[in-house]
Amino acid sequence: MNQRIIVIGAGLTGLTTAYLLRQRGHDVTVVERQPRIGGQIQTHVEGDFVFESGPNTGVVSYPEVAELFTSLAPHCELETAREAAARRLIWKGDRFRALPSGLLSAIFTPLFTLPDKIRILGEPWRPRGTDPDESVGCLARRRLGRSFVDYAVDPFLSGVYAGDPDTLITRYALPKLYQLEQEHGSFVRGAIAKAKQPKSERDRLATKNVFSARGGLGQLVEALADGIGRQRIVTGANDVRVVPALDTAANARWTVRYTLDGQPRQADADTVITTVGAYALPTLLPFVPEALTRRISDLRYAPVMQVSVGLRDTRGHDFLAFGGLVPTRERQSVLGILFPSACFTGRAPRGGALFSYFIGGMKHPELLRLTDDEVAELARQTLHTMLHYPEDTKPDLVRVFRHPQAIPQYELSSGVRLDTIDQLQRRHPGLILAGNIKGGIGMADRIRQATEIANTLM
Repeated sequence: MNQRIIVIGAGLTGLTTAYLLRQRGHDVTVVERQPRIGGQIQTHVEGDFVFESGPNTGVVSYPEVAELFTSLAPHCELETAREAAARRLIWKGDRFRALPSGLLSAIFTPLFTLPDKIRILGEPWRPRGTDPDESVGCLARRRLGRSFVDYAVDPFLSGVYAGDPDTLITRYALPKLYQLEQEHGSFVRGAIAKAKQPKSERDRLATKNVFSARGGLGQLVEALADGIGRQRIVTGANDVRVVPALDTAANARWTVRYTLDGQPRQADADTVITTVGAYALPTLLPFVPEALTRRISDLRYAPVMQVSVGLRDTRGHDFLAFGGLVPTRERQSVLGILFPSACFTGRAPRGGALFSYFIGGMKHPELLRLTDDEVAELARQTLHTMLHYPEDTKPDLVRVFRHPQAIPQYELSSGVRLDTIDQLQRRHPGLILAGNIKGGIGMADRIRQATEIANTLM
């Protein structure tokens, strides 16, 4: 059945949902508040530097990711990271050190204490947890030991959530990890069991490969927009409101009202899909009682500053790795530094390098108040103190991007939020609440959620 569907929000979730629905023949309109599409995703090109102001990479962790890029070919090409991306670095003391990738390196790594290295041998026989709201930090300390939390879990969560392992709840923030313990009693036994499970051809599309789009993630956004049809995407829409349809002659469930260039507009739809942040929902859904919208919007977002730093000449001082993450206890000014030019082609001039610094997060939101000049000086100093370039090295490119509400934190309030979303969707047929308020924060999570929504509306 050809449905009239309005998707609110032109980020990755909204665009992917709209694109897949158009492939199925539905009448789709996308309504976006910003004057551009893509949400947090935006690729910038300056000379020979190609850099992102939002997400840099995703992981092909679901078949839906590979299938989407296949559908968009040849207009957008999936680019998986070079082998160097398998190498991950963790800061300890005065340098970045490689995260263990095998038994021998795990034995000799200075990242973890000897007692914890010995203790991990007993992980398969440790009793499973009984607290469904156990934090990631508590779970990891219980099963692996404190040094693993400090130098593996904490920096990993800084890189993914810019969050605190002791406030992120495992079953919401890392559901796969939670299920390993609950279903198999152990991370190790669970991983072995998963590896032995038979896989279909489609299952094999899911990998651990890090991905971008060739030429930058902005290529993915543009290809999706072309697939939807540019004329179906409304940008610069202000005062967007969703209300139950009152005009029975329109034979619609919902009306979306907004202003465009100062003029009131409205559109009727059988289905409305919201993909906006939790903070925007109370205004967007005025018909929902305040007590319920408060439960949905009670979601904290980590503030993050991303800084693109480019060098035209590395003087042979290259970093062959995905990037380096910084544990909280090391008290540095950055959460981590990614090395995009080491992972993907065409991100920096030949002989040069591109770095992406991440600053702030839940533990240091005050760092977003640094001025651009202060950030540029921090980047210059860090090239020397952390990346060990000569002290007189000056970056050829420094671009600062501030995201006050960057990454949602799946904390203890998540259970109430998810229950309330389900309650509202049952109460109001044709209303779908999506986006990063549920279902994961990574690009693969967003693509998978969009695919699931499109499949339900076939």
